[in-house]
Amino acid sequence: MYFNRGYPVIACCVVVGLVLGLEDGPDRPVIGAPGSPVRLSESDPGVMKAVKFAEDRYNMGSNAMHIRRVSKIISASKQAEKRLRIFQENMKTAQTLQSLEQGSAEYGLTKFSDLTEDEFRMMYLNPMLSQWSLKKEMKPATLASKAAPDSWDWRDHGAVSPVKNQGMCGSCWAFSVTENIEGQWFKKTGQLLSLSEQELVDCDKLDQACGGGLPSNAYEAIEKLGGLETETDYSYTGHKQSCDFSSGKVSAYINSSVELPDSENEIAAWLAENGPVSAALNAFAMQFYRKGVSHPLKIFCNPWMIDHAVLLVGFGQRNGIPFWAIKNSWGEDYGEQGYYYLYRGSRLCGINKMCSSAIVN
Repeated sequence: MYFNRGYPVIACCVVVGLVLGLEDGPDRPVIGAPGSPVRLSESDPGVMKAVKFAEDRYNMGSNAMHIRRVSKIISASKQAEKRLRIFQENMKTAQTLQSLEQGSAEYGLTKFSDLTEDEFRMMYLNPMLSQWSLKKEMKPATLASKAAPDSWDWRDHGAVSPVKNQGMCGSCWAFSVTENIEGQWFKKTGQLLSLSEQELVDCDKLDQACGGGLPSNAYEAIEKLGGLETETDYSYTGHKQSCDFSSGKVSAYINSSVELPDSENEIAAWLAENGPVSAALNAFAMQFYRKGVSHPLKIFCNPWMIDHAVLLVGFGQRNGIPFWAIKNSWGEDYGEQGYYYLYRGSRLCGINKMCSSAIVN
């Protein structure tokens, strides 16, 4: 299947499960072994529905100036029907979340709407975070010297880099820690750098690259390496490579790391005084989140099943609803320009359980 203007739609293989260019000779059997793709006519109504869905999905996620349309279907199979069934089930889940929402969030169509829960977890989340036996003891943070203000946002003070995209790699832990260090380095030097997550993916021997990791391990690895290179010098690829770290290119370093208390008031006070905070949470509702302050029922957001690392950049209220402003690492086309807003004050989704920060002296 191709879009016009010569752009091959590799992403559509993932999006709708169409099997493209599949043994397209005249002797190819229409029906194969049990469970294998079943060949469909290119004019099949289900195929046309899948193509329309693929077009819409591609254009929704593209920053191109022109709308792309499919100009040729090479081949199709009933795996497209399976993908559409997943999409339909996910829309029902989003509707359930919406009907039981206690905040102001809108759930619905996202770029993850055609993925099963297991696929979403495998591609974008971090199973290591919920393995409490792996978590190392960290030095406790010194409490903030004063109570938290009513609101604070480090984006307004120059300490937060643009939203990044981890791709289909469970490297959220590297983004969370690296962006925390960006904020700490800014607070210490007044210089905002975009630092390298790929350095951690490649060179952190304590974690599992795209298979997940722990912030506590990442801080330790950065200390041992001697610091972080910039994104420009060590750019992100979204898969593990051999370590190409150069000590001569270190642009930021850390001296130690600390764990914050589990009180949301104390986390807010520390954040306002010291900078953005690395955190983790249960990301189930995030698959379907579009905008607003998310307040799912606890049954959808078990605080002990933490599976995604993020960055707390601020807090405040919207129409009387208290929130955490959370920088995510799924690109600017996720949520509100790449951000997720979560209800603050009830330890929702375990957001208070794994807050930490690097220390730069």
